[in-house]
Amino acid sequence: MRNLFILLFILLPFYAVSQEFVFGKITTQEKEFNRDEIDSNANAVYLNEYGTTRFSYESETGNMKLIYDYHVRIKIFNKEGFDAANVVVPIRRTGNQNNQREYLVDLKASTFNLQRDQWEETVMSDKAVFVEEKHKYLLLTKFTLPNVAENSIIEYKYSIETPYVFNFRPWVFQAEYPKLNSTYVAFIPGNYKYNISFKGFYPLAVNKAELGTACLRIAGKDMDCSKLTYSMKNVPAFLEEDYMTSPNNYKSAINFELSEVYYLSGGVQKYTKTWNDVEKELITDREFGSQMKRKEVFKNIIPTITAGLTTDLQKAMAIFEYIKKQVKWNDYYGKYCETSVKEVVDKRSGNVADINFALISAMAAAELDVEAVILSTRDNGMVNKLYPVLTDFNYVIAKVNIDGNSYLLDATEPLTPFGLLPLRCINDQGRVISLKKSSYWIDLKAGKKSSTNYSLIGKMTDDGKITAKMTSYATGLHAVNIRKQMKGHSSIDEYVEKLDERLTNIKIKNFKISNVDSVENALVEEYDFEFNIADTEQNSNYLNPFFINPIRKNPFKLNERNFPVDLGAASEERITIDISLPDNFRVKEQPKDISLALPNQGGRYLLQTRIEANRLMVNQQLLFNKAIYTSDEYHYLKEFYNRIIQAQKSDVLITKSE
Repeated sequence: MRNLFILLFILLPFYAVSQEFVFGKITTQEKEFNRDEIDSNANAVYLNEYGTTRFSYESETGNMKLIYDYHVRIKIFNKEGFDAANVVVPIRRTGNQNNQREYLVDLKASTFNLQRDQWEETVMSDKAVFVEEKHKYLLLTKFTLPNVAENSIIEYKYSIETPYVFNFRPWVFQAEYPKLNSTYVAFIPGNYKYNISFKGFYPLAVNKAELGTACLRIAGKDMDCSKLTYSMKNVPAFLEEDYMTSPNNYKSAINFELSEVYYLSGGVQKYTKTWNDVEKELITDREFGSQMKRKEVFKNIIPTITAGLTTDLQKAMAIFEYIKKQVKWNDYYGKYCETSVKEVVDKRSGNVADINFALISAMAAAELDVEAVILSTRDNGMVNKLYPVLTDFNYVIAKVNIDGNSYLLDATEPLTPFGLLPLRCINDQGRVISLKKSSYWIDLKAGKKSSTNYSLIGKMTDDGKITAKMTSYATGLHAVNIRKQMKGHSSIDEYVEKLDERLTNIKIKNFKISNVDSVENALVEEYDFEFNIADTEQNSNYLNPFFINPIRKNPFKLNERNFPVDLGAASEERITIDISLPDNFRVKEQPKDISLALPNQGGRYLLQTRIEANRLMVNQQLLFNKAIYTSDEYHYLKEFYNRIIQAQKSDVLITKSE
């Protein structure tokens, strides 16, 4: 029915009326534009940006496609803005037997520079364009505009032809650089009904709907279109910062979700469904629900995996470890299996859904209460909760319920312990899909607090040399991150060697690292090292005691942040330093004790320094009680870090007695 409907459309040249600016016709105002008018710190500015999306009938094949046209003119002010001339355009493809894909066509690009009081154009050569295969579902068309210099104006335009007619192109108003004007025009046939949503923190300058008559002909009859125009003026740059999920969650943008399609026969196909509809669709899907039911694949293996185990929790942990070790992730996301649970077990490789459906099937074979959870990863953005949009979800994990507790599991990551999701999965909420009951939302949280404890015991000699032993214990996401760093090297010896190279004035002598692969236990690192403290004048030495994981830069630099700070998990770090001094040395100056607290018991920083029996003892605690802080709490976090940085600049002055 869908293909029949597509074949009936013929598009007339209604789209020619859109208000496009002319390529290469740069105005005097644009040539002389001063960035102080919008942002004195801008390295580049979008002078004008215009885009349209429309339908197009392909008479040769009888297929309908969408045409997305994009045109932009940018002024570059300095070398830091040269990156605006490096353009990457994503091109989607299905990667299946149909081999459907998008195509970038009609690319045109030029650079304009002022030479001897004349603006000269340098046209980009076709040789500057190349295509990178990112993965089987994504190609990247890349090009760099030529002859870019300070105060250049660059301009480029292209079209994307896509067969994915039910994925109408969204428009994002904000980018890395500010925009003077950003306009998008959507041409939507009368037979299509979309849910259109706007997100962001800045108002539209234009939000206009017009009727376009006779823009389509269906079976010899003219039909109307809606011409929707959205425009935003003087749009601030979107500045990314640490501890945020996908920028697409917060940039000002227009999104389109297909709701209904009306057919000539009078029938209606609804795309906006209820969760009850979606549940039935997923549970009966061969690549989703059918794979949840494949208990028979594991019926002969489960008794071996769970031999000698008496509790459901022990069995679940054993099955989780088994799947993590037996099946390797191929680095592809997905909520649907690419093959089948049986084939995944045989090949020992698969995408996210392959692996986690194998986990679900194995736990079901052990008679455990297990469900699936579909979610959107942090880099994919938030899901729409007003109505189900399956394309919002790009990932699936397992949820096992034992003795009144629920554990969220992702078996793609061998370095994560039981009940702790990888950071990429900790993104607002997921939807639980069960074979036994209705679906429901669940918070996606780190199952454990991240914590690191450092303990250093050392001794100073008369010549200012300190020999010490430091032991650290890491759990939660902190431990996962360190284990990943270790696995990123060819050996633990290489990891320590690189660590030694990064440490300033510290030489590692011996080390011992425990529980690298025993992820259910704390990761333990032990180092014997030595270093010399600064000798600034005779008989006086300065020691900065904040050399263990110091905070040198504030991760929060914006004057205002409209989106939350997402740390991923609550965390705690404790550092204890105990250094014995020679009998003839004394501490003359030391850091002041401080106690800082975030509002609403959000966190704290404690610093205490004590001198007892020629022992210098420094204790620190940095605690974040929440995983997410609102934009209203941003300035408190920013000031919190500023004061910690200032405190950690203090030295200990150690002098020799006369």
